Amino acid sequence: MIGFVARRFATIPLVVLGVVTILFIIFKSVPGDEAAFVAGATATQAEIEAVRVQLGLDQPLIQQYLRHVSGLVVGDFGYSTTFRSNPLPHIIDRLPATLALAAAAIGLTILVGIPAGVVAAAYRNRLPDYLISLSVVGLLAIPNFWLGMLLIAWLSVDLGLLPSFGASGPASLVIPTLALAARLIALVARMTRGVVIEELRKDYVRTARAKGLSKGLALRRHVLRNVMIPTVTVIGLQAGYLLGGSVVIERLCAWPGIGDLLLTAVSVRDYTLVQAIVLIFVVSFLVINIAVEVIYRFVNPRLRYA
Repeated sequence: MIGFVARRFATIPLVVLGVVTILFIIFKSVPGDEAAFVAGATATQAEIEAVRVQLGLDQPLIQQYLRHVSGLVVGDFGYSTTFRSNPLPHIIDRLPATLALAAAAIGLTILVGIPAGVVAAAYRNRLPDYLISLSVVGLLAIPNFWLGMLLIAWLSVDLGLLPSFGASGPASLVIPTLALAARLIALVARMTRGVVIEELRKDYVRTARAKGLSKGLALRRHVLRNVMIPTVTVIGLQAGYLLGGSVVIERLCAWPGIGDLLLTAVSVRDYTLVQAIVLIFVVSFLVINIAVEVIYRFVNPRLRYA
């Protein structure tokens, strides 16, 4: 296990280097003078040239690239026009809010999505299955930002039960969590239903039922363990996407996470800040994938890693 995790983590720098290279090429291809933008609209030509020298923009592209990569190694993400400094400390300050929102959404998905899928499969083609399947279709069809607006209008404006924006306490986490988790709950419930139905048809379940086990006991003792592998896969992959997918919800609910910061960076063309946030997303996604593979080992000890 330790060797497997070490090998997986050893691949992260290579992936990050590839992403850094692609982002560097993209941002250098954007029209406009970066030095003039950093210096400001009222800057003189001399001031623009001074900024160009200060940021190393007067050097050849290969030297700019090497300087950029070497800076990332020591935590220097460059000069952010939003903060007038290295943006990394400001991103770290906002990261806990995004992680809390993503963790709450994943926790709600596990508590609701998996049981819903199991119940739908256990009562296949009966009323619970129809109700759950209808709910799944509805949640998949509703965009999360529109659901967020509906929740704000209903729970905050009409009923006055919850705050509609900000991070003033645990209650303020409810609306963004529901809006962010809705689609993931539907995906997990639908996938779990299909896998459970497939497992119930297999010979080992028929044998367990023939020995006198009830359908409920057969589900709990035999089926659920086999269901967890694909379920963990879906939840793990979606957990990575939640970090990026929370951008719209964070802005809608004024949640002080890095998703909201990313939209601000895009609106003011702060490419250094955009690149730094994208790199944080990439690293988080890679770490989550490794964590999912480790969880596989505990869900199914028969798995072996190369």
